[in-house]
Order: sequence, then C-alpha cells, then structure tokens
Amino acid sequence: MKKKEKKIFKIYMYIIFILVCTIGTSVIAYAADDPIAVINNLSDFIFGALRAVGMIVLGYSVFQIGMSFKSQDPSQRASGAVAFVGGVIMTFSKEIINSIV
Repeated sequence: MKKKEKKIFKIYMYIIFILVCTIGTSVIAYAADDPIAVINNLSDFIFGALRAVGMIVLGYSVFQIGMSFKSQDPSQRASGAVAFVGGVIMTFSKEIINSIV
C-alpha cells in the first residue's frame, strides 16, 4: 500500500470504529409506568444499603465495647457506646422515619 492509501484506509477504519461504538453502546431506556414506584424502589434500595452499613457499625461497636472492658479504657467504652447508638439509628432509620411521619 502506498502512503496515501494507508492514510485513507486509516481514516476509513476510524470512521467505522466510531460508528460501531456509537451504535453498539446505545441503550434504549424504557420509562416505568408509575413514577412513584420508581421512587419507592430507590428509597428501598437506599434504606437497604443504610441498614447494611448500620449492621456493620453495630458489629464494630460491640467489638469495641468488649475490647474496652478487657483493657479497662473508659474513652474507648464511650466511643463504642456512641458507635452502638449510631449503628442502631442507622439500622432502624426507615422505621424511625415512618413512626415520625
């Protein structure tokens, strides 16, 4: 191939590549029938993730309180108690909000 033919072929391949990427990555997104259902699903997902993080914090705080009794460290005990209360609030946040509303 000559230099000019290589350049034309290279441009042709770039165009093909761009077209394939553009057409291949386009996704049709269908809207839900009920927008409230979408909001409720998102809310359930967020509260589920928050509940999982709350359970992790609860587990860590129980471990921290247990270690503070072993080492007789009152500041670690207070920190563990605060983390425990925070974990309980995070775990039961959906129920707390529902009881307030």
